[in-house]
Amino acid sequence: MDDQRTAMKEINPRDPPQPLTAAAKAEIAALAARQRKANGVLMSAINFVGGQVEDGLKLLPAAAKDQIDDLARAALRHSFDVASKSRTGRGQSIGSDRAHKILATLSGAVGGFGGLPTALAELPVATTVIFRAVHQVAVEYGEDPASEETKMECLAVFGAGGPGTDDDGVDTAFIGARLSISGVAVNGLISKVAPKFAAVLSQKLATQAVPILGAAAGAGTNYAFVDYYVSMAHVHFGLRQLARSFGEQAVTDHFHTVLAAGKLAQT
Repeated sequence: MDDQRTAMKEINPRDPPQPLTAAAKAEIAALAARQRKANGVLMSAINFVGGQVEDGLKLLPAAAKDQIDDLARAALRHSFDVASKSRTGRGQSIGSDRAHKILATLSGAVGGFGGLPTALAELPVATTVIFRAVHQVAVEYGEDPASEETKMECLAVFGAGGPGTDDDGVDTAFIGARLSISGVAVNGLISKVAPKFAAVLSQKLATQAVPILGAAAGAGTNYAFVDYYVSMAHVHFGLRQLARSFGEQAVTDHFHTVLAAGKLAQT
C-alpha cells in the first residue's frame, strides 16, 4: 500500500509546478539574451587581443595541442577540489565578479609574459579563478555553498563551450538533473565538459603564445573568460532557480523557444 501511495505522489504531485507567469517568461528571455550577448562579447575580445582565432591556433605546436585536453581535465579537477576551500579565511574577501576579473587579469598577464611555457603553467590558476567566480554566482541564486552538488553544477557550466565550438551555450540537460556525488561521477562529468573547455583554452593559449606581447593578450582574454563564464553561470543557475518554481520542462522549453525564435538582439 505504501508503494502505491508513493507512486501516486509521483504521478500526481501534491504541489505541481505553477504555470509560467509573464514575469517568469520575461526573466527567461533576459537569460537567453544574456547568453547570446556573452558569446558575441567573448568572440570579439579574443579576436581583438589575439587576431583571428584560426590564425592564432596555428601558432600552437602540435605537442601543446595534444596536451590541452589533459590540461583541461587536470585544471577542472584541481578547481573542483580547491575553489570552494579557497573561499575561507582571507579568500572570503574575494567574492565579487570585479575581484575575480582583477585576479584573472593579473594571472593572465603573468602567464602570457613568458609566452607558451608560462601560459601553460598559468592555466590551473586561471581555471580556479573562473571556477570561484561561477561558484559565487551559484550562491547568489540560492545554491548551497558547501554542497558538493553545487560544485558539480559549477562544473556543468564549463560545458558551455565558447566561440568556435558550435555550441549554443549552457547545456539545459543539467538544469534539473540530480547529479550523483562520487569520485566516479565527478570524473565522468569532467570528461564530458573538458573537451568544450579545452577548445576555449586553445584560443586562450593562442593569444598568449608570443612572449611579452602575450602578457597583454593573456590579461585581456582572462578578463573576457571570467566575464563569459560568469554570464553562463547566471543563465545556468537562473534557469535552475526558475525551474524550482515552474518546473524544469516548462522553463527549458521556453528558453529554447526564445533562442530558436531569433528574437534576441545580435551583438
